[in-house]
Amino acid sequence: MAATFDSWDDVVAFACALPDVEMLSFYGTPCPKLGGKTLASPGREPGSFAVMCKPDEKEILLETDPDTFWQTPHYEGWHALLVRFGSDDPDRVADVIRRAWWDRAKKGQRQAFGDRP
Repeated sequence: MAATFDSWDDVVAFACALPDVEMLSFYGTPCPKLGGKTLASPGREPGSFAVMCKPDEKEILLETDPDTFWQTPHYEGWHALLVRFGSDDPDRVADVIRRAWWDRAKKGQRQAFGDRP
């Protein structure tokens, strides 16, 4: 069964199922982290969460799926973007979260995981 991302709890459950992820404080809020590095956070906007993302991929996601991926001025120039809950393409959202994990993983973790999603 494919993951769905209808709430922050869904995001946490998915992220915490990735290898070595633990819930640690990020600006006072428990968030999934790998090696102390944040993968995602509840964000500042209702109905969305923030996920860490490389700037070039961020631009592509914002351009190709603005119904799911978006930003406010707060997130401009930051290596994260907002993701609306209830996306019509939860597999794509899952890959963005997996990429956030992969980009923060150590070499051995990456080798055990496989290629970057």
